[in-house]
Amino acid sequence: MLKGKWMIKCNSANIQQLSAITGVDPVIVNILVNRGIKTPYDIDRFVKASLKDLYDPFLMKDMDKAVEIIKEGIMNKEKIAIYGDYDADGVTSTVILYKALKNCKGNFIYHIPNREGEGYGMNSERIQKLKQEGVDIILSCDNGISAIEEIKLAKQLGMKVIITDHHELSFKEDEKGERYYILPEADAVVNPKRSDCTYPFKILCGAGIALKFVQALYSVMNIDEKNLYELLQYAAIGTICDVVDLVDENRIIAKNGLKILRNTENLGLKHLMKETNLEDKNLSSYHIGYIIGPCINATGRLETADLSVELLLTEEVKKAEELAKKLHALNMERQEMTIRSVETIEEIIEGTPLKNDKVFVIYKEDIHESIAGIVAGKIKEKYNVPTIVLTRGKDMPKGSGRSIEGYNMFEELLKCKELIEKFGGHPMAAGLSLKEENIEKLRALLNKQCKLTDEDMIPRISIDKRLQLGHVSLDLIKKLELLEPFGKGNSSPLFAEKNVTLDRISILGKDGNTVKLTLRIGNSFNKIDGLCFGRGKEFDDDLKVKYGSGYDDIISKPQNIKMDFIFYPYINEYNGYVSTQIRIVDYRFSSLSKK
Repeated sequence: MLKGKWMIKCNSANIQQLSAITGVDPVIVNILVNRGIKTPYDIDRFVKASLKDLYDPFLMKDMDKAVEIIKEGIMNKEKIAIYGDYDADGVTSTVILYKALKNCKGNFIYHIPNREGEGYGMNSERIQKLKQEGVDIILSCDNGISAIEEIKLAKQLGMKVIITDHHELSFKEDEKGERYYILPEADAVVNPKRSDCTYPFKILCGAGIALKFVQALYSVMNIDEKNLYELLQYAAIGTICDVVDLVDENRIIAKNGLKILRNTENLGLKHLMKETNLEDKNLSSYHIGYIIGPCINATGRLETADLSVELLLTEEVKKAEELAKKLHALNMERQEMTIRSVETIEEIIEGTPLKNDKVFVIYKEDIHESIAGIVAGKIKEKYNVPTIVLTRGKDMPKGSGRSIEGYNMFEELLKCKELIEKFGGHPMAAGLSLKEENIEKLRALLNKQCKLTDEDMIPRISIDKRLQLGHVSLDLIKKLELLEPFGKGNSSPLFAEKNVTLDRISILGKDGNTVKLTLRIGNSFNKIDGLCFGRGKEFDDDLKVKYGSGYDDIISKPQNIKMDFIFYPYINEYNGYVSTQIRIVDYRFSSLSKK
């Protein structure tokens, strides 16, 4: 585990004055100001996350055309095909549109591509099959913006096509390197990322855009907007799982959707929560992002995402129970595959000159292609190095990459496009296919062109505020809940304190991988426990290096050890006893510590 570079955020705002105006605790105001939320209006809007602050969906380019086509299609009994995607965002987008069209009494079906058989996005063979099945209108969600040729085919076959998508537009470069963005020739293209769209919020996920589409559709179909409320829970799952910034409209969707999820009436979700032991939990973005979402994603990775769609749509108790068990089992299988694959990749890195690379490009042909991105993410997190993991594909090696701040993976791969058959993505992630003989060439070229310095490779940890341990309280933790849900763009707040005296050291867990430290609060005899997960061996090694022959004495009875910590506070409940603890994110020995 790499030690991070600590950076404390500073601002010049009058925190006390803003706190007095807004009625929000100064600690919370300080955090918000650090994150660019600086005016009383913005603070109030952020804290309340009111559904009244959702933007008018008709501000989105082509929204009026899209809903009019669907309205006419419903009136004329035309057959509509929802064309989704196999990840959690695509599944929830599909469910949102399905429930809305059912509510509008439409004639419709849905299709989600098979990951291995069809791949991501629209497929020409599938479009021809849809035509043979009598489909008149294709309504995409979470895909379609890059399906230039496939949409052209659909139009030639006489179908109407509506795209609702959030991905980047395709482009071509001229001889000077200037980009020309290309829109598919659909009847309506609803995507706030198109340059001529003036919608005020550009980073909705696929499920968010599907929700906005339904908001507009319900208004023209004269359906009470209260019917939109139930769909927020699915949009929240898509928003959290697609790791879009949880700010502005995404925050409103996620926060309000979580409220519904905590008391959901959806049979499939209720059984999935039971299966994953979330029944009595106060559901948070963590539970969605790391438990519910991965179960939904596992179906598209290992079988078919239709299983997840059916789970969210079923109204039969027995079927909900069976599907929930199936999703949980598939996710357990996916987890085991991921652990084995990560261990294999780590062995390759540690045992070869790859360890010295500034960009990892690793080919392991027997890794399941559906988990290449997860594995790349795990390796990137451990080494803080941009990582591409490639595996054997249907026609040629294919894989996924995950990047670090300061390295735009999409742009760097673009510089190597002559070696790549197909790729797409954004600064932090990419997918690609290339011939086996070009893998080593790609690795060499990416590393040759890499401008990352040794300093860039050190992970940066942003600290929201210095906080004395004596100020950690149940009341403060409750106030911090105002900032939830946490995720990308709105991370859990991190605090720091220095020169903290250690009272006791315990190394816990079957593998000795958890550190429990009992810490003195200031100069008093009061204490608080701090836990650091996954770094037991590292902490033990650090003690041995620092204290040498005095190590055994230090472990049994720490004396004169002072440390600095980055942490966040939380409530620990055990056997009915409630206490405050801190979760240690990073640590270092203070200059006051004696050897």
